[in-house]
Amino acid sequence: MVEKSPDAFRTISEAAEELDVPQHVLRFWETRFSQIKPMKRAGGRRYYRPADVELLKGIRSLLYREGYTIRGVQKILKEDGASYVAGVGRGEIEPRKREGEMASAPPPGMSKPAPRVKGAKGEAAPAAEAPAQPLLPLGEVRVVVNRLSENHADMLRAALRDLGDARRILDPSQGR
Repeated sequence: MVEKSPDAFRTISEAAEELDVPQHVLRFWETRFSQIKPMKRAGGRRYYRPADVELLKGIRSLLYREGYTIRGVQKILKEDGASYVAGVGRGEIEPRKREGEMASAPPPGMSKPAPRVKGAKGEAAPAAEAPAQPLLPLGEVRVVVNRLSENHADMLRAALRDLGDARRILDPSQGR
């Protein structure tokens, strides 16, 4: 494969590969972040400018590394602008921690692995896990007394709404 110039436009597959995210995630981000505006050619084929890719890197960093919610990143874009977020993506700007954001939480899908204990023959085995809890319907959040603040419960509800929106975008038959 021929290496493209840093100034070259990227197709959605090239941008997704560079960002290490699936293509559908880029399409979804376009629906949530109005600042992402790839050029579209005949047939709807997307071409991302270098500035678009830098902005996407910043969004990815804030969501996946810093643990911000989509709403949190939208707020940063509104308050600080796309150039700030792109600077975060380039590693030139250290993102500020925002009130109400779970910036210290591990990114989605990046939780710590289960601790391992020695088995009977000395081999490492996964530690016993708590019994599985039944899944709640989408949009329902149970607040556990003394374990989850109302602020965190609100953030979970907002994340579930975002997931529901994503589900409806990806599968229109899931509409209301």
